[in-house]
Formats: sequence, C-alpha cells, structure tokens
Amino acid sequence: MEKTTSNFIEEIINEDIRSGKANTVVTRFPPEPNGYLHIGHAKSICLNFGLARKYNGRCHLRFDDTNPSKEETEYIDSIKEDVKWLGFDWGEHIYYASNYFEQLFEFAIDLIKAGKAYVCDLSADETRQYRGTLKESGKESPFRSRSIEENLELFKAMREGKFKEGEKVLRAKIDMKSGNICMRDPIIYRIQYSNHHRTGDTWCIYPMYDFTHCLSDAIEGVTHSICTLEFKNNRELYDWVLEAVNSKNRPKQIEFARLNLNYTVMSKRNLLQLVKENLVSGWDDPRMPTISGLRRRGFTPESIRDFTSRIGVAKSDNIVDIAFLEHCLREDLNKRSNRAIAVLNPVKVIIENFSDDEELWLEATNNPEDEASGKRKIPFTRELYIERDDFKTEAPKKYFRLAPGKEVRLKFAFYVTCTSFETDNDGNIIEIRCTYDPATKGGWSEDGRKVKGTIHWLSARHAKKAEVRLYDRLFTEPNPYTSEEGGSFLDNLNPDSLTVLKDVLIEESLANADPGYICQFERTGYFCSDIKDHTPENPVYNRTVALRDSWAKLNK
Repeated sequence: MEKTTSNFIEEIINEDIRSGKANTVVTRFPPEPNGYLHIGHAKSICLNFGLARKYNGRCHLRFDDTNPSKEETEYIDSIKEDVKWLGFDWGEHIYYASNYFEQLFEFAIDLIKAGKAYVCDLSADETRQYRGTLKESGKESPFRSRSIEENLELFKAMREGKFKEGEKVLRAKIDMKSGNICMRDPIIYRIQYSNHHRTGDTWCIYPMYDFTHCLSDAIEGVTHSICTLEFKNNRELYDWVLEAVNSKNRPKQIEFARLNLNYTVMSKRNLLQLVKENLVSGWDDPRMPTISGLRRRGFTPESIRDFTSRIGVAKSDNIVDIAFLEHCLREDLNKRSNRAIAVLNPVKVIIENFSDDEELWLEATNNPEDEASGKRKIPFTRELYIERDDFKTEAPKKYFRLAPGKEVRLKFAFYVTCTSFETDNDGNIIEIRCTYDPATKGGWSEDGRKVKGTIHWLSARHAKKAEVRLYDRLFTEPNPYTSEEGGSFLDNLNPDSLTVLKDVLIEESLANADPGYICQFERTGYFCSDIKDHTPENPVYNRTVALRDSWAKLNK
C-alpha cells in the first residue's frame, strides 16, 4: 500500500498558498529526450505529479529538447509511455522547450540590449581557463566589452549560420569574481548544426539549459520548479535570468535529494554506454534501472510509487539499499500475484503404484493471500517432474526433502516415498521411483501422519517447456564506481547477472498467458512473461525477484 508522508517541499507550498504567492500549484517534469528514464526519474515523476494531484493543481510534461545532436523521437515516445505507466497524466499540458525558441531568442536580444549579454569568441578550453576555480576568481573575456550594436549584429549572424560550431557563443554578463562559478558569465547560446527532431534545420543556435529552463517555467506559469540537489548552485542563475528579462512570473526553485541506489548506475551517459557496447540487450534490458527495464522485469507501477513515497523527500543525498525496492515489490506482488508451478531443473519421478492411463485432477490454491483468486485444477499422472535439488541419494541431517526411504508431501497432491533411483554413466540422477499414499489426497494424511518436507511437481504429460531468465544485480559492488586506479564502472559488471535456463517445465496455462503476466512460481520467486519474446509456442519468463526478502529480515 502506498504511504503518504509530508515533506519540506509541501511545507513550502503550504506557506506559499497561505501567503497568496500561489493560488494554483503548477509543477513540471522536464526530461531531456536523450535517453530512457530510470528509477531516479520515477521519484521525480511521482513527486511532481503527486504534488499537483494533492493540491488540485497541474503538472506539465515538458521536454527540454535543446540539444538535437543527442535527442531522438524514440526517447520522447518512451518517456510518455513511462509516465503514463506509472499512473500519471499530463492531459493537455505537454510542452517542448523548442516551442519557445523564438521567444527565447527575443529574450536573449533583450539581454544584449540591456548590456547583460555579449558574444564571446573564446574557445571552450579558453573559456574554462578564464572561468577560474573555487579558490580563484575568473577573469573577464577580452570580448566582454563589445558594444551592444556589435553584439546584436554578431548574435543575429550566429542565427543566420555565418559562423562555425564553437567559433562564437552568447554569454550572460554577470560577475567573473562571483563565489558561485555558475554566475561567472555562463554561456546561454551556442552554435550547433544538427537537425532538430521538431524544428528541422530552422535553427543553428540553441539555448543552454540554465537559460531555457527558468524561462520555460515562467512562460508556462509554473509556480514551483522542483529539481535535484545538483542544481542548487544554479538557483542563483535561475533567479538572475528571470530578473534580467523582467519576467512577470517568478517560479520558485526548490531542490531535493536525488535517488541513489546501491549496485546501480543512473547516469544516462553510463547507461547509454552499456547499451552501445552491447553489454545489455537494450534500454529495456531487465537488468537496467530504467523504467522500461523494470517494467519488462515485472515491477508494478504500484510498487514503484510505494517505494518513492516510503523513501521520502530529503534535503541531503543518501544511498538507498536496492533490497528495499525489492521489498516494496514483494509486498505488492504477494497480495496480487497468483501462484503457479514451474520446475527449473527437472528430474523425472515415476509413481510405481499409479497406472499409466490414470489421471487425477487436483485442486490448487491460486493465491492464499487473496480468497477471491479462487482455485485451479492441476493433473496428477504416473510420470512427474520435480526439482533436481529436491532429491539426494544420501540425506544429510535435517534434510526434509526426497531421498531413498524418505517420505515427502507433493504440494496439493499426495505423500510419496522414494523406493529407488537410476543414474547414468556419469552418476547423474535420471529417474526416481516412488510410491504414493492414496489416503493423503490434497497433501494431508487421514491418520494424522505428518511429514516435514513439501516439494512442488508437474505432470510430465501436461507440462510445457519454457525458457527462464534468471536476473541478478548488474554490478558486483554496492558502489559500481569503486574500482582500481584508472579503472571504470564496467570493471564491476556482474558476469552472472543473467542465467538462461532452456529446459524449464511450466504449467500449461503459463504458456498461454499474455506477455507481461506476473505470477509466483511456488518456492522459487516471482516471474513475468517477457513482454517482447513470450509466445505460447515459445514461452519466456523473467525472474522479477526472488522470494527471500533480505531487507525485511534486516529491519524487523
């Protein structure tokens, strides 16, 4: 169940409402369409859309599409899908920074006319050198003193494509001695000859994020611009731009701590590297922390919303244990997921006192956590399959599964006792022979006899073959960036993050399930039929999460 908690952002909004600074609360989620969204974005989505919902306001979906060399329509489509899948709707309020290119250009002209912006010819390296450091002030560009008329002429020539990329930029004229490096004459426009996904080749100059973002907020009437802590130093520039262009609307920027998960990387650049180097199967690889990857793995939007709510909104960065995300998922799936049987590593069992042409259909509970889920029928036949790990030729102490002379319960079926077994030339078990007790139908003895071991099974006649993909964490280290000197986060890739099992046996109904169907394999974990590869002819299931909940045990 999703939990609601108050936070410091709500306290700020409450005060703004009380003081009359905000009548209708307007937030926005402004992704750059240069990659797929990840779990960190999910926190921002839930926060921004959730606040708008709580205060009966609205949340805009706005694409910050100001860098056409890295942007693709594919990313825009995926972002829309992810936001809707998480349960939020922007309605008619979908915007693009490119909608405002002409207005932004005019704002830049106004800054030049006011003597607050100038065209600079310094190279990128020279600009960095002139900027200074945290301990040393920057120094002014030799082009800072250009006249307003020259700057206007040069800026218009930049728009007309008369200069090469990198030859000139437009910079805000603020203070090269400022203690905040963001205020040391930041670049607000650069030349870029790239075809834009919406404006084509209309523009060859594009505004920078710090110039675009605040003005887009103001144009749209955003009241609260909520962003992560890395933009805290940029807040001064955010306010300066709005003041410099004399904006009527003055959104309030509020920073919160971004989501950091252990065993995970969430830099788009790093995620793109994993995709481009074919270290994963794509942005939606179930090992990826992308929303599309989590969806394909079998995560539910409810579990993600619950997770983002329960970790809260903080003012300082911290690292969240990925086990807590998995815990939230288990809590959700335990209540909603039907149970089913799958044998991942099968070995044949022959029931000696059951005839070959006989067949019994037994009742199995679909979900003990949900009475409304009902029951289903499963077939019991002479030839069965059980997990290879559920049998030992010599049973150690406190081993309660099947072994020669030992009796166990077949879940939903009968008590069976092992009478013998066969091996191949290499000593591998190829067949186990058992007898069953007809008086224990349903898995309970009429004489009160009890057994400690319960194992799952499938009828050999009715089981279907499937491919099962067992996913583990993508990295071996809690902090993937921890590596030997000169190393890379790729050094900590987990070579066992994916194990593919080809000869798994599943219930017949699982083969016919729709792609994206989530269930619990008895005693094994939660699994999801793959949304891309699963078909009735070739069933494919991904392990969503194992049954064991380490976080819950640690935090009892």
